[in-house]
Amino acid sequence: MGSVHLSFDNGPDPEVTPRVLDVLDDHGARATFFLVGKNLETSEGAATAQRIRERGHRLGSHSYTHGTPLGDDLGEEAVARELEQTQLLLDRFWSGPRWFRPFGGGGEIGPHLLSPEAVSWLERRRVTCVLWNSVPGDWKDPEGWVGRALDDAERQAETLVVLHDILPGAMARLDRFLGELTARGHRFTDDFPASCLPIIDGVRQPGLEDYVR
Repeated sequence: MGSVHLSFDNGPDPEVTPRVLDVLDDHGARATFFLVGKNLETSEGAATAQRIRERGHRLGSHSYTHGTPLGDDLGEEAVARELEQTQLLLDRFWSGPRWFRPFGGGGEIGPHLLSPEAVSWLERRRVTCVLWNSVPGDWKDPEGWVGRALDDAERQAETLVVLHDILPGAMARLDRFLGELTARGHRFTDDFPASCLPIIDGVRQPGLEDYVR
């Protein structure tokens, strides 16, 4: 039996995210929502982000455009656009620790995730970089992702699963997933697995070089 940290990327979505929040409440589970900056610039997105926080969940950055992994973005303004701009928006809703999840392009892990400039920015701002160890592919398979996520939880002592609160079909299976986790004896946790944190509060951790171009 292990611990499971629930995380949701790419939102907020004014339609799907509130349903996700209701399911989490039903199971007494808390999660971290890694938000896309451009989604916070609409009144609906901003209101949804506020609702996430008010329901007791945590907010983090998932870049501004969710377009190109930072390790592949050679533009001079990439850090200012993807990191700085999103953090300024998040600061309107969240005053807790700063978390950033890089865009991986389908959940891939590798040196495309970060650039040296991005690492320097995360260090200066004392941000924690949060990766993952379970990507069940809910965007590709709105039904089958549940089985893959359960398999990941069964084989790991600590699981940090990536789901997406913008997918109505996939999130319709969230209740079943959380119920099955509980039935199998897993527990929900606020803690991130240390192995998924290459930078903690701006401090580089061993192995960071594997994720930097």
